[in-house]
Amino acid sequence: MKTAIVTGAGAGIGEAICQKLSKNNYRVGMLDLNEESVREASKKIENSTPLCGDVTSEDSIKEAFGKFGEIPDLLVNNVGIVLFGPLEEHSVNDYSKSLNINLLGSFITSRVLINDMIKRGNGSIINMSSVNGVNPGIGIGAYPASKAGIISMTQQMAIEWGKFGIRVNCISPGFIDAGMSKPIYEDPKVRELRGGAVPSGRLGEAEDIANAVLFLDSENASYVNGHNLVVDGGVISSVIAQLPRE
Repeated sequence: MKTAIVTGAGAGIGEAICQKLSKNNYRVGMLDLNEESVREASKKIENSTPLCGDVTSEDSIKEAFGKFGEIPDLLVNNVGIVLFGPLEEHSVNDYSKSLNINLLGSFITSRVLINDMIKRGNGSIINMSSVNGVNPGIGIGAYPASKAGIISMTQQMAIEWGKFGIRVNCISPGFIDAGMSKPIYEDPKVRELRGGAVPSGRLGEAEDIANAVLFLDSENASYVNGHNLVVDGGVISSVIAQLPRE
């Protein structure tokens, strides 16, 4: 049985990833800052262990990961936040908070495990970026910068740790009807407009991202390293198609 730890696992995409991994014979550590939500989510997933920890604190993550009892084969850095509002209205603390949780948090969790993965001679890390890390959106503060940083950090991890048998990749979800975005799509008009703008003709689902995680950790992706897998139904490839012709 393979093992994995997934951060931000108490709900949404993180929970869906854990469910997918469990169904494919993984033992899963589900980490979240909200202890109650992750315990409830864990009850629905076989072979899972709820873990409570703060990704911005190395000590907190060491303690939480220690309770899992073994070094996982896979780490999925899924935790993230977005603070909405015009950039000029964001305080330094707002900007710093997003960077600390989204970018620094993914580094901290990876750092806690990497030396043990190196000693073992294998491992896989999947970081969660966003299409906003490729093409920034408006009104979402430091989110695009933090997600662009994850793409670059992923590439750096891959070229530094590949020689030790560690593969590091990232996933950039598009318009996903889950997690932080779910409240946005509760508006039927927004759902229709957003879904209609996607070349594939629909919003993405949490399982679309979970499937990408399963692929990147599989033997089918054994030569994939340092890659940013965009899972967006074709959104970022359709910029020119969206421009008026007349």
